[in-house]
Amino acid sequence: MSVIVGYIVILAACLGGFSMAGGHLNSLFQPVELVIIFGAAMGAFIVANTGKVIKGTLKALPTVLKGSKYTKALYMELLSLLYDILSKVRKEGLMSIESDVDNPPQSPIFSKYPKILADHHAMEFITDYLRLMVGGNLNAFEIENLMDVEIETHHHEGEIPATAVNKLADGLPAFGIVAAVMGVVHTMESVGLPPAELGKLIAAALVGTFLGILMAYGFVGPLATLLEHKLNEATKMLQCIKVTLLASLNGYAPQVAVEFGRKVLYSTERPSFSELEEEVKQRKGK
Repeated sequence: MSVIVGYIVILAACLGGFSMAGGHLNSLFQPVELVIIFGAAMGAFIVANTGKVIKGTLKALPTVLKGSKYTKALYMELLSLLYDILSKVRKEGLMSIESDVDNPPQSPIFSKYPKILADHHAMEFITDYLRLMVGGNLNAFEIENLMDVEIETHHHEGEIPATAVNKLADGLPAFGIVAAVMGVVHTMESVGLPPAELGKLIAAALVGTFLGILMAYGFVGPLATLLEHKLNEATKMLQCIKVTLLASLNGYAPQVAVEFGRKVLYSTERPSFSELEEEVKQRKGK
């Protein structure tokens, strides 16, 4: 929703200001310029990226229209889940969670937390490292190093669509200039026309530069930034899980381990100590 609102504000500011200065909006409607700019940009995008990158970018773009799912409520659910798992481990031993880890949808613990269960990346991260902990062949330092490598890989993979969109935005002003130059060439070969007609041709050529810059910095570039923000939020969730599991592996009680995880979160989504404690108590009572 914020993307649509932002686009409306951009158009209102640019077109409204142009109208206030006495400009005619119909002179900005130049379909030919749009064809040149976007056609060339899409061609360059296809040349610059592999099929995997193109598919990943097309898959990522619809997410910009959705609000962030990483809310305080989601993190309280995540930390409550981790608390339940680690409490069971502390009471009954690591082997007691083997069936939960092997089949989370059928687990009495995981099934209580549908939002986390629906998050593929979070569930895979949790179950994979719980499985390693159950195996007991790796120490805390080895598991931490493996977690860091996986989180880094996840982050780099998530950066690919944002980088591709950002590169596309970087090229749009240049393609706007290309469209403008082609318009000027057309104008120069039409010097026999009356001055009024030549003025229209020159105006149409200049619209190409305007559109290229506007689309780059007003529309496409911000999408790349938004994709980066969403990636950072997803990475933060994995970091929260990492810190909590490592705290447990190093011998801390479940209450302390989830406190480690809580402290990792951004302040805007981080529940307070009392909020998390109350959430855990309520879920234990269910």
